[in-house]
Amino acid sequence: MPGVYRFLLSARWAVIVLLALVLIPTMIRLGFWQYHRHEARVARNDLVARNLGSPPVAFDSISSPGWSVPGGEVWRTVTAQGHYDTAHEVVIRGRTEPGGSSIGYFVITPLVLSDGKGSVLVNRGWVDSGAGAADFPAVPAPPAGEVTVTGRLRADETYAKVGVKNRGGLPDRMYKVINTEEQAKFSGATVLGGYLELASSQPAAGAAPVLLAEPGHSDIGPHMAYAIQWWLFTTLIPVGVVVLARREAKQHAAKPVAADGELVGATS
Repeated sequence: MPGVYRFLLSARWAVIVLLALVLIPTMIRLGFWQYHRHEARVARNDLVARNLGSPPVAFDSISSPGWSVPGGEVWRTVTAQGHYDTAHEVVIRGRTEPGGSSIGYFVITPLVLSDGKGSVLVNRGWVDSGAGAADFPAVPAPPAGEVTVTGRLRADETYAKVGVKNRGGLPDRMYKVINTEEQAKFSGATVLGGYLELASSQPAAGAAPVLLAEPGHSDIGPHMAYAIQWWLFTTLIPVGVVVLARREAKQHAAKPVAADGELVGATS
């Protein structure tokens, strides 16, 4: 090894090289993590676009009591016909206003199907909070009599999925998740698995909760850009090490040399 590069054998440079060897695979993995998030986002957008554009199907033609909505069926356009069971209408706490920041409730009203197969939970939309946390909010009444509703198929929520704890003790007709098993226990009726997120109703309601907008499916997010950034940072690490070593070698070469060949002022 040329004399000016003897510093590479120092403890300081051993630490620098070791750090570089650790950072390179770490940044590569971070890049692939972001890339996989990009792929998941694209796949999710494709699923949403495909299912929202699908021809409507009757809710009870694909669901049954206890049915778990497959991932590939979420957001599918579904319809149901029957009458609302307002006696067992409930609200779901801690939900954000569509397009806003206010916290309120989702209104869940069972729709008793005309064909007698059971009930479908319908998320009729969002309403503002009541006067107090224990006060049931003001909820506009749904259309009376026979109605036909169209909306998006959603899977049952669980406490783990939503990220809340089931501590119980909530006021009457208030819940934290939209779950058909809980609502079947509350109403004593047969409830089909999954629920319908309302988009339209015939006849249309007058005053009604704020409808939830359909999910966006065009934005792919920044994940691909982040992946490329991590990989670019990876390539800069060895380049940076080489540049730093060359710069230090030039500094050593510029120092005066003593008669015994050691650099003046050099340290071991």
